[in-house]
Amino acid sequence: MTQAHMLVRHKDIRNWVSDRNGSPAIARIRNRFGEERSQLKLRFARQAASEGEEALSPCSWSAWLAELDRQQLALRIEPDGACDLVSRQTMN
Repeated sequence: MTQAHMLVRHKDIRNWVSDRNGSPAIARIRNRFGEERSQLKLRFARQAASEGEEALSPCSWSAWLAELDRQQLALRIEPDGACDLVSRQTMN
């Protein structure tokens, strides 16, 4: 059985996403106290737009990767090709 693997290096993440016709996006989310935070997303051409995706803003790779580092996230790649952003702490 193949296991999921994590990508942390910026070059690896960018190459993996670009190879699958993906692009970085960011959404500004407010919590119940009105505080705003950034939520990172990846958009892929093959995916249909999902509910709430209209709030996503395209952004540059440099801004997206800087926020990825600030939030200490990694890109987890599942054996079936699905991906998700997870805490780097789960790598230990």
